[in-house]
Amino acid sequence: MAGTGPVKGSIRLIPIVTDDNSFAGRVRRYAQVSTAMGGLAARLAGERYLGLTLDRGRHAAELKAALGGIKGPLMKVAQLLATIPDGLPKEYVEELAQLQANAPAMGWPFVRRRMAGELGPDWQSRFRDFEKTAARAASLGQVHRATALDGAALACKLQYPDMASAVEADLGQLRLVMGLYERYDRAVTTGEIHAEIADRLREELDYGREAAHMRLYGEILRAEPGVAVPAFVPELSTRRLLTMTWLEGAPILDVAKTAPLEERNEMALRMFRMWYVPFYHYGVIHGDPHLGNYTVAPDRTVNLLDFGCIRVFRASFVRGVIDLYHALQRGDRDLAVHAYESWGFGNLSREMIEVLNRWALFVYGPLLDDRARPIQEKRSGVYGATVAESVHRDIRRLGGVRPPREFVFMDRAAIGLGSVFLHLAAEINWYRLFHELIDDFEEAVLDRRQQAALAAAGVPQSRERKRARGPRSR
Repeated sequence: MAGTGPVKGSIRLIPIVTDDNSFAGRVRRYAQVSTAMGGLAARLAGERYLGLTLDRGRHAAELKAALGGIKGPLMKVAQLLATIPDGLPKEYVEELAQLQANAPAMGWPFVRRRMAGELGPDWQSRFRDFEKTAARAASLGQVHRATALDGAALACKLQYPDMASAVEADLGQLRLVMGLYERYDRAVTTGEIHAEIADRLREELDYGREAAHMRLYGEILRAEPGVAVPAFVPELSTRRLLTMTWLEGAPILDVAKTAPLEERNEMALRMFRMWYVPFYHYGVIHGDPHLGNYTVAPDRTVNLLDFGCIRVFRASFVRGVIDLYHALQRGDRDLAVHAYESWGFGNLSREMIEVLNRWALFVYGPLLDDRARPIQEKRSGVYGATVAESVHRDIRRLGGVRPPREFVFMDRAAIGLGSVFLHLAAEINWYRLFHELIDDFEEAVLDRRQQAALAAAGVPQSRERKRARGPRSR
C-alpha cells in the first residue's frame, strides 16, 4: 500500500510500522502469559482429574495479580469473562471483575516513536498541542488529549504494538482454560462463548471498523436529547491511531454520588435509550458495559465512548428478544420455546425451558412491572448472584446447554446496563420506556433500516452478518 494517500472519511494508510499477526510475535506472547494462564489450567485439571484440593479464592487472586501486570487482550478477556455468566467459576469472576482498564501507560519515548510510525516524522506539526501523558491507558491502547490546528479538542487513541499477535496468542490460552473448565463443570458449553469473544477482540484491533461504528452511532443517536458521540477525524487517523473529538465529562459514578434522584433518573433514561434505541430500531448494541465508557458533561449530557466492541444482530434475533418478553408477560410457553429456538438454542426440554425462564424473568423483571421502581428492588447484586447460581446448578443437573453466539453479548450487555442503573439508584418506569421502543416493531422494517444505516456508515460486514443475509433474514 506504499504511496496510498488519505481518503476522505476513511483511515489513512501509512505502512511504516508493521504490527501484523506473526508467528514470532505469538511465540513471544505465549512465553509472557503461559505462567499466568497455564497455572489456572493445570490447577483446574488437577482438581478434576487428580483429586487435588484447589483453593480457588487464593488462586483466582494470584491470577488477577498476574493478569493485571500484562498489557493487551488477556486483560480485556478477563474483564469480558467477568461479565459473561458461566464463563469461569465464580471465584475467578469475582477477582477478575476487579481488574481495572486503567493499566500503566506507555511513556513519552514510546508514544513519540509510535506516532511517527503512524503519521510520519513531522507528526507534531499537525497538532497545535499534544499531551505527553496519556489521559487514559487501557488493555489494547492508550488515549492522549490533543488540540487540532483549528483549536478543536481531540482524543488520540494509539494502539500498542504487536497487538494482533497478542490477541491470537491470548485467545489460544483462553481456549485451553475454557476447555478445561468445561470438562470440570458441564453446565455450559463454552465453544460459542470463545468464538464470540475471539471475533469481537479481533474487530477491536481494526480502528477502521471502530471509526465506522462511531459514525453509525453518531447518526443513530443524532436526534436523542442529552446524548453525545465523538466525531471521527479521518485526516489524523490510521489503522492503529484513531483520532476523534474530545468530549468533556466526569465519570458517571462520580456525578451520581452527589446528584439528586431527579438527575440520576435523567441520566438513567438517557443511557437506556442510548443502548436500546440502536438495538430495537437497528439491531445494533454497544457490547462493553465498562463504566469507563461513559462520562457526564456539566449540562448532564451523557457521553458514549469507545466503539470497538459493537455487535450487529439479525432482525429475527431482535424479534426473538421481544417474543420472549411477551411470552413471560403472558405465560406463553410455546412462544418462549419459539423465541429460544429463533436465537439458536436447540433440543430444550420442558424442564430446561423453565430453568431458562427463571433467568429471563430476572433480566426482564423491571420491564414487566408497570410502575416507577429501581432496576432491582433489593438494591444489591446479591439477589442476582443467587438467581444465577441456582439457574447454573439446575442447568448442570439437566445435562448442560450450549449458548448461541448472539446470546453471549446480548446477555452480557443487559446485565452490564442493569449494573449501571443499580449504581445510579435510579427509579424509573422501565416498562413504559421499553414499550415506547417495541410497540411498533416490524422485523422487515428493522432489517431494511439496519442495512441502510450500516452501508451509510461504511461498517464492514462481519462473518456472522454475511451468514445472516441468507434465508434467516427477511
